[in-house]
Amino acid sequence: MRSKITGVGNYIPSETITNLFFDKHIFMNEEGENLKEDNALITSKLKKITGIEERRYASNDQTTSDLGFIAAKAAIKNSGVDPETLDYIIFAHNFGDVRFGTIQSDMVPSLASRVKHLLQIKNNFCVAYDLLFGCPGWIEGIIQANAFIKSGIAKKCLVIGAETLSRVVDIHDRDSMIYADGAGAVVVEANSEEDDSGIKSHLSASYTLNEKDYLNFGKSYNNESCPDIRYIKMDGRKIYEFALSNVPVAMKKCFDDSGYSIDQLDKIIIHQANEKMDEAIVQRFYQLYEKSMPHDIMPMVISKLGNSSVATIPSLLAMILNNELPSHTIQKGDIVLFASVGAGMNINAFVYKF
Repeated sequence: MRSKITGVGNYIPSETITNLFFDKHIFMNEEGENLKEDNALITSKLKKITGIEERRYASNDQTTSDLGFIAAKAAIKNSGVDPETLDYIIFAHNFGDVRFGTIQSDMVPSLASRVKHLLQIKNNFCVAYDLLFGCPGWIEGIIQANAFIKSGIAKKCLVIGAETLSRVVDIHDRDSMIYADGAGAVVVEANSEEDDSGIKSHLSASYTLNEKDYLNFGKSYNNESCPDIRYIKMDGRKIYEFALSNVPVAMKKCFDDSGYSIDQLDKIIIHQANEKMDEAIVQRFYQLYEKSMPHDIMPMVISKLGNSSVATIPSLLAMILNNELPSHTIQKGDIVLFASVGAGMNINAFVYKF
């Protein structure tokens, strides 16, 4: 039994935050000292390295589960399935619902349970649970849904990825400019058709011996802030080096397991973490095959949407399939490699034939 994506949906928040938003921020280093560079230069460097010019933030009355619900509704509508026939709702996130103006994460009940409630699903045997796996969480949700379907215990799964990273950033840390909010979702079903579309191979890995704290929760760089409040923190240099060393190799192993040749690969949809890093990862991936990276192989929307963690891949997929990216299309029969890296440190990938 093969798993097939039958519906996609996303939610891109309407509040656009340009780099000018950070013009008056007081950025500091880890020692609590003000950065010597002015903010215009800091944002200019950010754009050069990450490609980010804008990002989207959720409105003040929205939470992560709200965003996930909107994306889920769109995916269900797009698929045409009856929500009552869903066997699983898997919600990938990392920080739960953090309401605007608060500092506390709320994950009880689970965000998946909240979405099931909002969808008004009466079927008690539709199982709803959350998945915490860093930025690769949505892909891991797809892999789990695939396992449920292949084992025969499920026929239809809803996999959501949503995050409001704007609620967990340290405003004195320049890395806060990278993060964004958003949501994406897909419906995955057992492929009952004669064609061979669906998931062809997948791979997951967790590097925890020396790498687990490359992304973590830490105190504000402002020493006068409450030391008990924690914010998302990352060691950008170590993450960059880790990703370039390990992600291309993992992508190759996953792709080789699919049985396709590199010349058959039509698209790579990679987590929108950092434009420069993503390009370097894909270039190294092709070098492993002694090939050059095709110029149109990797869609990128980070320049306008920022890094919304688990939401970047499903949101981008929905944009492509809904013809919202004129420069990129996916046709029936196309072979697509999905890949992500993030907190854990986790890496995963899957190969899909549309």
